[in-house]
Amino acid sequence: MNKPLSGSSLNKIIIVAALGYFVDIYDLVLFSVERKDSLTDILGSQATVENLKNIGIMLLNWQMGGMLVGGLFWGMLGDKKGRLSVLFGSILMYSLANICNGFVHSVEWYAVWRFVSGFGLAGELGAGITLVSETMSKEKRGIGTMIVASVGVFGAVVAGFMGDVITNWRYSFFIGGGMGLVLLVLRVGIFESGMFENVKQQNVRRGNFLDLFKNKHTAFQYLSVIMIAVPVWYVMGILITFAPEIFVSMDITHFKPDAGKSIMYAYLGITLGDIASGTISQWFKSRKKALALFMTMTFLSVFLYFKYAVISETYYYVIITLIGFATGYWAVFISTAAELFGTNIRATATTTAPNFVRGAVIPLSLLFRLFETIFVKEQGSPDSRTAAIAVGIVVAILALMAWLNLKETFHKDLNYVE
Repeated sequence: MNKPLSGSSLNKIIIVAALGYFVDIYDLVLFSVERKDSLTDILGSQATVENLKNIGIMLLNWQMGGMLVGGLFWGMLGDKKGRLSVLFGSILMYSLANICNGFVHSVEWYAVWRFVSGFGLAGELGAGITLVSETMSKEKRGIGTMIVASVGVFGAVVAGFMGDVITNWRYSFFIGGGMGLVLLVLRVGIFESGMFENVKQQNVRRGNFLDLFKNKHTAFQYLSVIMIAVPVWYVMGILITFAPEIFVSMDITHFKPDAGKSIMYAYLGITLGDIASGTISQWFKSRKKALALFMTMTFLSVFLYFKYAVISETYYYVIITLIGFATGYWAVFISTAAELFGTNIRATATTTAPNFVRGAVIPLSLLFRLFETIFVKEQGSPDSRTAAIAVGIVVAILALMAWLNLKETFHKDLNYVE
């Protein structure tokens, strides 16, 4: 029987996983913050508004593509070779890719390193959460994942801040890569999960992604845990990313949302929300109840976004912070993903699920654009506000269905195989 670690070894695992996720989110958001400045520098005279938009979307898609492929690779590797190999391999890869990003002078190489960076970024969170979940007692593992998630998402706040104070975009990428390399020094003294070591000695298949779909129950649980977190990226990928277009469609001209500030305020709210959701989950002794509460707050805050965020710039950023807080159930979501499945497939599930949620921004964006062709204003321009609301309704229905299907995992013993 696996015994949870205690003392300095356990603390070090949590610290490394949390700081790894901090650098992970810093790099993930840094591209959005530095997109305009970096492309303006690289493109020179060709840096038109249309080019900045189209090339920015292309680079983001390369990054997301890397994350989707990387999620599968690192997840299966984590179950085959171990959680530590993924934790440090992914940190090394995205740190080096970050540094290389700071040296690019062409769009082609920018795309290459965004893909490599995304590939590396895909592994750290799942490996870290799996390792923390398997080395803590079932009564306290939610606290560990809460610390990892809340420290991690604060990296986005720092990225937004650094984008304002550092005038050279290249230095921002160098700093991100440097932080990751320094973090690797902390790997000394980190131990592999005892649960994984036990399963490694058994004659059982490990890390096969298709095992998540071997029966209806497992498949529905996996798809459900993904769908409950899609509202988070609906907010980030639609309401914040397309805020300028949504506000133009509502004829708002007295202020214009700033992407960097919006991301910073949203992630500040998410950081506080992760702490709150993790604490409430422990208090309720239930993942499902905490998820239900924060999902409800998410939909209420989205209503406030469309109703009151247009009043003034102050109202907008206050509501963006509230939305961030409401969507701060990422910690509970990732805990649930780790707790749903056996040790032989846990890293695969925990690593791929958040990356599929992040990748959901692609179909959500396509759906948003589709609804813009359906909902058109009298003068012929797209009604982005109505399109965004329609996407939100679809997301809310799917998330509710997923929550109803999801099993409670708070008291679940994780020392088993599928």
